[in-house]
Amino acid sequence: MELIHRNLLIGIHDALQETFFEDRKYADKVIERLLKGHKQWGSEDRKVVAQTFYDIIRWKKRLEYYMGEGVKPANIYKLILTYCLWTKTHYKKFEEFDGIKNAEILNKLKKNNVPTKAIEHSIPDWLAETFERELGPSWEREMVALNEQAPTILRVNTLKTTAKELVSDLRDENVESFLIPNYPDAVQLEQKKNVFLTTAFKDGLFEVQDASSQKIGELLDVEEGMRVVDVCAGAGGKTLHLAALMKNKGQIIALDIYAWKLAELKRRAKRAGAHNIETRLIDDNKVIKRLHGTADRLLIDSPCSGLGVLKRNPDSKWKIDQEFIDRIRKEQQQILQDYAKILKKGGKMMYATCSILPSENNEQVETFLKNNEEYTLIKEEKIMPSSGFDGFYMALIQRKA
Repeated sequence: MELIHRNLLIGIHDALQETFFEDRKYADKVIERLLKGHKQWGSEDRKVVAQTFYDIIRWKKRLEYYMGEGVKPANIYKLILTYCLWTKTHYKKFEEFDGIKNAEILNKLKKNNVPTKAIEHSIPDWLAETFERELGPSWEREMVALNEQAPTILRVNTLKTTAKELVSDLRDENVESFLIPNYPDAVQLEQKKNVFLTTAFKDGLFEVQDASSQKIGELLDVEEGMRVVDVCAGAGGKTLHLAALMKNKGQIIALDIYAWKLAELKRRAKRAGAHNIETRLIDDNKVIKRLHGTADRLLIDSPCSGLGVLKRNPDSKWKIDQEFIDRIRKEQQQILQDYAKILKKGGKMMYATCSILPSENNEQVETFLKNNEEYTLIKEEKIMPSSGFDGFYMALIQRKA
Protein backbone atom coordinates (compact mmCIF):
# COMPACT_ATOMS: atom_id res chain seq x y z
CA MET A 1 0.00 0.00 0.00
CA GLU A 2 1.06 3.57 -0.61
CA LEU A 3 2.81 5.20 2.32
CA ILE A 4 1.79 8.41 4.04
CA HIS A 5 4.71 10.38 5.43
CA ARG A 6 5.03 10.84 9.17
CA ASN A 7 4.84 14.66 9.10
CA LEU A 8 1.63 14.53 7.02
CA LEU A 9 0.17 12.03 9.46
CA ILE A 10 0.97 14.30 12.39
CA GLY A 11 -0.67 17.22 10.55
CA ILE A 12 -3.86 15.23 9.94
CA HIS A 13 -3.90 14.08 13.57
CA ASP A 14 -3.54 17.64 14.88
CA ALA A 15 -6.25 18.94 12.54
CA LEU A 16 -8.72 16.24 13.64
CA GLN A 17 -7.87 16.94 17.29
CA GLU A 18 -8.66 20.62 16.74
CA THR A 19 -11.93 19.88 14.92
CA PHE A 20 -13.35 17.35 17.36
CA PHE A 21 -11.84 18.21 20.73
CA GLU A 22 -10.20 21.65 20.87
CA ASP A 23 -13.06 24.18 20.85
CA ARG A 24 -14.69 22.13 18.04
CA LYS A 25 -13.43 24.52 15.39
CA TYR A 26 -14.84 24.59 11.85
CA ALA A 27 -13.09 22.10 9.59
CA ASP A 28 -12.56 24.51 6.70
CA LYS A 29 -10.76 26.99 8.97
CA VAL A 30 -8.67 24.23 10.57
CA ILE A 31 -7.43 22.81 7.25
CA GLU A 32 -6.82 26.28 5.83
CA ARG A 33 -4.64 27.17 8.79
CA LEU A 34 -2.81 23.80 8.65
CA LEU A 35 -1.92 24.14 4.96
CA LYS A 36 -0.82 27.76 5.37
CA GLY A 37 1.46 26.67 8.20
CA HIS A 38 3.17 24.01 6.04
CA LYS A 39 4.11 25.79 2.84
CA GLN A 40 6.92 23.28 2.34
CA TRP A 41 4.38 20.57 1.47
CA GLY A 42 4.02 19.95 -2.27
CA SER A 43 0.70 19.94 -4.13
CA GLU A 44 0.29 16.15 -3.87
CA ASP A 45 1.04 16.17 -0.14
CA ARG A 46 -1.48 18.96 0.42
CA LYS A 47 -4.07 17.02 -1.55
CA VAL A 48 -3.49 13.87 0.54
CA VAL A 49 -3.79 15.81 3.80
CA ALA A 50 -6.98 17.66 2.82
CA GLN A 51 -8.71 14.62 1.32
CA THR A 52 -7.84 12.32 4.23
CA PHE A 53 -8.90 14.96 6.77
CA TYR A 54 -12.30 15.55 5.15
CA ASP A 55 -12.96 11.88 4.40
CA ILE A 56 -12.35 10.94 8.04
CA ILE A 57 -14.74 13.66 9.22
CA ARG A 58 -17.31 12.56 6.64
CA TRP A 59 -17.13 8.86 7.56
CA LYS A 60 -16.44 9.20 11.29
CA LYS A 61 -19.40 7.10 12.51
CA ARG A 62 -18.66 4.26 10.11
CA LEU A 63 -14.97 4.32 11.01
CA GLU A 64 -15.90 4.22 14.70
CA TYR A 65 -17.89 1.06 14.00
CA TYR A 66 -14.87 -0.58 12.35
CA MET A 67 -12.68 0.58 15.25
CA GLY A 68 -15.05 -0.90 17.79
CA GLU A 69 -15.12 2.31 19.82
CA GLY A 70 -15.79 6.03 19.60
CA VAL A 71 -13.17 8.61 18.78
CA LYS A 72 -11.27 9.92 21.78
CA PRO A 73 -8.28 12.27 21.84
CA ALA A 74 -6.00 9.33 22.62
CA ASN A 75 -7.00 7.21 19.61
CA ILE A 76 -7.07 9.60 16.66
CA TYR A 77 -4.15 7.71 15.11
CA LYS A 78 -6.29 4.57 15.26
CA LEU A 79 -9.05 6.49 13.48
CA ILE A 80 -6.63 7.44 10.70
CA LEU A 81 -5.35 3.88 10.48
CA THR A 82 -8.90 2.53 10.19
CA TYR A 83 -9.58 4.96 7.34
CA CYS A 84 -6.39 3.89 5.54
CA LEU A 85 -7.24 0.20 5.92
CA TRP A 86 -10.82 0.76 4.76
CA THR A 87 -9.89 2.78 1.68
CA LYS A 88 -6.65 0.84 1.02
CA THR A 89 -4.81 4.13 0.39
CA HIS A 90 -1.93 5.92 2.06
CA TYR A 91 -1.38 3.11 4.56
CA LYS A 92 1.55 3.30 6.96
CA LYS A 93 2.40 1.03 9.89
CA PHE A 94 1.48 2.92 13.02
CA GLU A 95 3.39 0.83 15.57
CA GLU A 96 5.84 3.67 16.09
CA PHE A 97 2.98 5.74 17.58
CA ASP A 98 1.00 3.45 19.83
CA GLY A 99 1.38 -0.22 18.90
CA ILE A 100 -2.12 -0.58 17.41
CA LYS A 101 -3.43 -4.07 16.72
CA ASN A 102 -5.27 -4.33 13.40
CA ALA A 103 -6.97 -7.74 13.68
CA GLU A 104 -10.32 -6.51 15.01
CA ILE A 105 -10.58 -3.76 12.40
CA LEU A 106 -9.63 -6.08 9.54
CA ASN A 107 -12.17 -8.66 10.68
CA LYS A 108 -15.02 -6.13 10.50
CA LEU A 109 -13.81 -4.80 7.17
CA LYS A 110 -13.82 -8.30 5.68
CA LYS A 111 -17.47 -8.77 6.67
CA ASN A 112 -18.29 -5.63 4.66
CA ASN A 113 -21.63 -4.96 6.34
CA VAL A 114 -22.91 -2.51 8.92
CA PRO A 115 -25.84 -2.91 11.34
CA THR A 116 -27.73 0.38 10.82
CA LYS A 117 -28.46 2.97 8.13
CA ALA A 118 -26.97 5.67 10.35
CA ILE A 119 -23.65 3.81 10.41
CA GLU A 120 -23.83 3.02 6.69
CA HIS A 121 -24.24 6.70 5.76
CA SER A 122 -22.16 7.94 8.71
CA ILE A 123 -24.61 10.30 10.37
CA PRO A 124 -25.88 10.62 13.95
CA ASP A 125 -28.83 8.37 14.85
CA TRP A 126 -31.09 11.37 15.50
CA LEU A 127 -30.37 12.74 12.00
CA ALA A 128 -31.19 9.43 10.32
CA GLU A 129 -34.54 9.49 12.16
CA THR A 130 -35.16 13.11 11.14
CA PHE A 131 -34.39 12.40 7.47
CA GLU A 132 -36.64 9.32 7.51
CA ARG A 133 -39.48 11.30 9.08
CA GLU A 134 -39.22 14.37 6.84
CA LEU A 135 -37.98 12.97 3.51
CA GLY A 136 -39.24 9.38 3.53
CA PRO A 137 -37.36 6.59 1.70
CA SER A 138 -35.59 9.04 -0.64
CA TRP A 139 -33.35 10.27 2.19
CA GLU A 140 -30.79 7.56 1.55
CA ARG A 141 -30.30 8.66 -2.06
CA GLU A 142 -29.71 12.21 -0.85
CA MET A 143 -27.31 11.04 1.85
CA VAL A 144 -25.25 9.15 -0.72
CA ALA A 145 -24.89 12.43 -2.64
CA LEU A 146 -24.07 14.39 0.53
CA ASN A 147 -21.19 12.00 1.26
CA GLU A 148 -19.55 12.76 -2.08
CA GLN A 149 -16.84 15.36 -2.52
CA ALA A 150 -18.29 18.70 -3.60
CA PRO A 151 -17.21 20.14 -6.96
CA THR A 152 -15.63 23.59 -7.11
CA ILE A 153 -18.01 25.95 -8.90
CA LEU A 154 -17.37 29.59 -9.67
CA ARG A 155 -19.78 32.43 -10.40
CA VAL A 156 -18.45 34.69 -13.11
CA ASN A 157 -18.56 38.39 -12.25
CA THR A 158 -20.49 39.76 -15.23
CA LEU A 159 -19.55 43.30 -14.22
CA LYS A 160 -16.08 42.49 -15.56
CA THR A 161 -16.20 39.48 -17.87
CA THR A 162 -18.26 36.60 -19.30
CA ALA A 163 -18.32 32.89 -18.49
CA LYS A 164 -16.59 31.94 -21.77
CA GLU A 165 -13.88 34.53 -21.24
CA LEU A 166 -13.33 33.30 -17.67
CA VAL A 167 -12.83 29.71 -18.88
CA SER A 168 -10.21 31.01 -21.32
CA ASP A 169 -8.49 33.18 -18.71
CA LEU A 170 -8.31 30.29 -16.23
CA ARG A 171 -6.87 28.00 -18.91
CA ASP A 172 -4.08 30.52 -19.41
CA GLU A 173 -3.29 30.02 -15.70
CA ASN A 174 -3.35 26.19 -16.04
CA VAL A 175 -6.79 25.85 -14.44
CA GLU A 176 -9.16 23.79 -16.59
CA SER A 177 -12.89 24.51 -16.28
CA PHE A 178 -16.15 24.26 -18.22
CA LEU A 179 -19.58 25.88 -18.52
CA ILE A 180 -22.64 24.31 -16.86
CA PRO A 181 -25.84 24.07 -18.96
CA ASN A 182 -28.79 26.10 -17.60
CA TYR A 183 -26.53 28.02 -15.20
CA PRO A 184 -25.49 31.08 -17.23
CA ASP A 185 -22.98 32.49 -14.73
CA ALA A 186 -21.51 29.18 -13.50
CA VAL A 187 -18.12 27.67 -14.32
CA GLN A 188 -17.01 24.33 -12.86
CA LEU A 189 -13.39 23.30 -12.31
CA GLU A 190 -12.19 20.02 -13.83
CA GLN A 191 -10.36 19.30 -10.56
CA LYS A 192 -9.84 21.06 -7.26
CA LYS A 193 -7.26 23.84 -7.32
CA ASN A 194 -6.45 26.84 -5.17
CA VAL A 195 -8.13 29.38 -7.44
CA PHE A 196 -7.58 32.16 -4.90
CA LEU A 197 -3.98 32.41 -6.08
CA THR A 198 -4.98 33.15 -9.68
CA THR A 199 -4.77 36.56 -11.29
CA ALA A 200 -8.38 36.10 -12.38
CA PHE A 201 -9.50 35.97 -8.74
CA LYS A 202 -7.32 38.89 -7.67
CA ASP A 203 -8.81 40.92 -10.53
CA GLY A 204 -12.33 40.17 -9.30
CA LEU A 205 -13.43 38.09 -12.29
CA PHE A 206 -15.22 35.46 -10.17
CA GLU A 207 -16.37 34.28 -6.75
CA VAL A 208 -16.62 30.69 -5.53
CA GLN A 209 -20.36 29.97 -5.34
CA ASP A 210 -22.28 26.73 -5.91
CA ALA A 211 -24.63 26.51 -8.88
CA SER A 212 -27.68 26.02 -6.63
CA SER A 213 -26.85 29.17 -4.69
CA GLN A 214 -26.64 31.11 -7.95
CA LYS A 215 -30.28 30.23 -8.71
CA ILE A 216 -31.42 32.44 -5.83
CA GLY A 217 -30.29 35.68 -7.44
CA GLU A 218 -31.83 34.71 -10.77
CA LEU A 219 -35.18 33.75 -9.24
CA LEU A 220 -35.46 37.00 -7.27
CA ASP A 221 -36.02 38.79 -10.59
CA VAL A 222 -34.12 42.00 -9.82
CA GLU A 223 -33.95 44.88 -12.31
CA GLU A 224 -31.64 47.82 -12.83
CA GLY A 225 -32.53 50.81 -10.65
CA MET A 226 -34.42 48.84 -8.00
CA ARG A 227 -33.95 49.09 -4.25
CA VAL A 228 -33.03 45.64 -2.97
CA VAL A 229 -32.52 44.65 0.68
CA ASP A 230 -30.52 41.56 1.67
CA VAL A 231 -31.32 41.04 5.35
CA CYS A 232 -28.98 38.10 6.12
CA ALA A 233 -26.15 39.16 3.83
CA GLY A 234 -23.24 37.57 5.68
CA ALA A 235 -20.02 37.96 3.70
CA GLY A 236 -22.07 38.78 0.64
CA GLY A 237 -21.87 35.95 -1.90
CA LYS A 238 -25.47 36.44 -3.02
CA THR A 239 -25.31 40.22 -2.51
CA LEU A 240 -22.50 40.45 -5.06
CA HIS A 241 -24.48 38.34 -7.52
CA LEU A 242 -27.44 40.73 -7.19
CA ALA A 243 -25.14 43.70 -7.86
CA ALA A 244 -23.95 42.06 -11.07
CA LEU A 245 -27.50 41.19 -12.16
CA MET A 246 -28.46 44.85 -11.59
CA LYS A 247 -25.40 46.03 -13.56
CA ASN A 248 -24.38 48.24 -10.63
CA LYS A 249 -27.54 50.33 -11.06
CA GLY A 250 -29.96 50.96 -8.22
CA GLN A 251 -29.27 50.28 -4.55
CA ILE A 252 -28.58 47.16 -2.52
CA ILE A 253 -28.72 47.44 1.28
CA ALA A 254 -26.86 44.54 2.88
CA LEU A 255 -27.78 43.84 6.52
CA ASP A 256 -26.28 41.48 9.05
CA ILE A 257 -25.88 41.12 12.81
CA TYR A 258 -22.10 40.54 12.50
CA ALA A 259 -19.85 43.52 11.72
CA TRP A 260 -16.92 41.31 10.64
CA LYS A 261 -19.04 39.68 7.94
CA LEU A 262 -20.07 43.07 6.56
CA ALA A 263 -16.40 44.15 6.58
CA GLU A 264 -15.57 41.08 4.47
CA LEU A 265 -18.46 41.94 2.13
CA LYS A 266 -17.02 45.44 1.61
CA ARG A 267 -13.63 43.98 0.77
CA ARG A 268 -15.14 41.54 -1.73
CA ALA A 269 -17.33 44.24 -3.27
CA LYS A 270 -14.29 46.43 -3.87
CA ARG A 271 -12.48 43.59 -5.65
CA ALA A 272 -15.60 42.82 -7.72
CA GLY A 273 -16.16 46.47 -8.68
CA ALA A 274 -19.68 46.38 -7.16
CA HIS A 275 -20.46 50.00 -6.27
CA ASN A 276 -24.19 49.92 -5.51
CA ILE A 277 -23.94 48.09 -2.15
CA GLU A 278 -24.44 49.79 1.20
CA THR A 279 -23.82 47.77 4.39
CA ARG A 280 -25.75 48.29 7.62
CA LEU A 281 -25.24 46.51 10.92
CA ILE A 282 -28.40 45.27 12.64
CA ASP A 283 -27.61 46.48 16.16
CA ASP A 284 -31.18 47.32 17.18
CA ASN A 285 -34.76 47.00 15.92
CA LYS A 286 -34.76 50.55 14.55
CA VAL A 287 -32.49 49.47 11.67
CA ILE A 288 -35.27 47.21 10.37
CA LYS A 289 -38.17 49.57 11.17
CA ARG A 290 -36.60 52.39 9.16
CA LEU A 291 -36.74 50.14 6.09
CA HIS A 292 -40.41 49.11 6.39
CA GLY A 293 -42.21 49.37 3.07
CA THR A 294 -39.15 50.54 1.10
CA ALA A 295 -37.81 47.53 -0.85
CA ASP A 296 -38.73 46.51 -4.40
CA ARG A 297 -37.02 43.19 -3.74
CA LEU A 298 -36.12 41.48 -0.47
CA LEU A 299 -33.76 38.55 0.04
CA ILE A 300 -34.07 36.46 3.20
CA ASP A 301 -31.27 33.92 2.97
CA SER A 302 -32.27 32.50 6.31
CA PRO A 303 -30.10 30.85 8.97
CA CYS A 304 -30.72 27.11 8.76
CA SER A 305 -29.38 23.66 9.65
CA GLY A 306 -27.14 23.58 6.54
CA LEU A 307 -28.13 19.97 5.85
CA GLY A 308 -28.18 20.61 2.10
CA VAL A 309 -24.46 21.42 2.05
CA LEU A 310 -23.00 18.59 4.14
CA LYS A 311 -20.71 17.61 1.27
CA ARG A 312 -18.98 20.97 1.79
CA ASN A 313 -19.23 21.08 5.58
CA PRO A 314 -19.25 17.45 6.77
CA ASP A 315 -18.24 18.42 10.30
CA SER A 316 -21.52 20.28 10.85
CA LYS A 317 -23.48 17.01 11.18
CA TRP A 318 -21.45 16.24 14.31
CA LYS A 319 -21.96 19.74 15.76
CA ILE A 320 -25.73 20.19 15.51
CA ASP A 321 -28.59 18.25 17.09
CA GLN A 322 -32.38 18.08 17.02
CA GLU A 323 -32.59 20.80 19.65
CA PHE A 324 -30.60 23.11 17.36
CA ILE A 325 -32.98 22.44 14.45
CA ASP A 326 -36.04 23.07 16.64
CA ARG A 327 -34.48 26.36 17.75
CA ILE A 328 -33.52 27.45 14.22
CA ARG A 329 -37.06 26.81 12.95
CA LYS A 330 -38.45 29.26 15.51
CA GLU A 331 -35.82 31.78 14.44
CA GLN A 332 -36.72 31.31 10.77
CA GLN A 333 -40.39 32.02 11.41
CA GLN A 334 -39.53 35.13 13.44
CA ILE A 335 -37.21 36.42 10.71
CA LEU A 336 -39.89 35.90 8.06
CA GLN A 337 -42.48 37.66 10.18
CA ASP A 338 -40.28 40.63 11.10
CA TYR A 339 -38.35 41.24 7.88
CA ALA A 340 -41.21 40.77 5.39
CA LYS A 341 -42.46 44.23 6.43
CA ILE A 342 -39.47 45.75 4.59
CA LEU A 343 -41.11 44.86 1.28
CA LYS A 344 -43.15 47.44 -0.64
CA LYS A 345 -46.69 46.58 -1.67
CA GLY A 346 -46.36 44.85 -5.03
CA GLY A 347 -42.73 43.94 -4.29
CA LYS A 348 -41.25 40.44 -4.27
CA MET A 349 -39.17 38.65 -1.68
CA MET A 350 -37.16 35.44 -1.63
CA TYR A 351 -37.06 33.07 1.34
CA ALA A 352 -34.15 30.68 0.89
CA THR A 353 -32.25 28.08 2.91
CA CYS A 354 -29.48 25.57 2.26
CA SER A 355 -31.50 22.89 4.05
CA ILE A 356 -33.41 19.95 2.57
CA LEU A 357 -35.87 19.57 5.45
CA PRO A 358 -39.49 20.54 4.61
CA SER A 359 -39.89 21.80 8.20
CA GLU A 360 -37.33 24.53 7.44
CA ASN A 361 -38.57 25.19 3.93
CA ASN A 362 -42.05 24.92 2.43
CA GLU A 363 -43.66 24.36 5.84
CA GLN A 364 -42.20 27.65 7.06
CA VAL A 365 -43.56 29.44 4.00
CA GLU A 366 -46.99 27.82 4.43
CA THR A 367 -47.14 28.99 8.06
CA PHE A 368 -46.09 32.51 7.11
CA LEU A 369 -48.67 32.79 4.31
CA LYS A 370 -51.40 31.45 6.57
CA ASN A 371 -50.68 34.17 9.12
CA ASN A 372 -50.09 36.96 6.57
CA GLU A 373 -52.84 37.10 3.94
CA GLU A 374 -51.37 40.11 2.12
CA TYR A 375 -48.54 37.89 0.81
CA THR A 376 -48.84 35.21 -1.85
CA LEU A 377 -46.51 32.51 -3.20
CA ILE A 378 -45.45 33.03 -6.82
CA LYS A 379 -43.12 30.06 -7.25
CA GLU A 380 -40.82 27.80 -5.29
CA GLU A 381 -37.87 25.64 -6.25
CA LYS A 382 -36.26 22.75 -4.41
CA ILE A 383 -32.82 21.52 -5.44
CA MET A 384 -31.75 18.24 -3.86
CA PRO A 385 -28.13 17.08 -3.42
CA SER A 386 -28.75 14.15 -5.80
CA SER A 387 -28.87 16.77 -8.58
CA GLY A 388 -25.08 17.00 -8.26
CA PHE A 389 -25.16 20.44 -6.66
CA ASP A 390 -25.88 21.72 -3.15
CA GLY A 391 -29.31 21.21 -1.59
CA PHE A 392 -31.28 24.47 -1.55
CA TYR A 393 -34.84 25.67 -1.15
CA MET A 394 -36.16 28.97 -2.47
CA ALA A 395 -39.64 30.52 -2.47
CA LEU A 396 -40.55 33.72 -4.33
CA ILE A 397 -43.31 35.58 -2.46
CA GLN A 398 -45.15 38.75 -3.48
CA ARG A 399 -46.72 41.36 -1.25
CA LYS A 400 -50.11 42.17 -2.73
CA ALA A 401 -50.51 45.66 -4.17
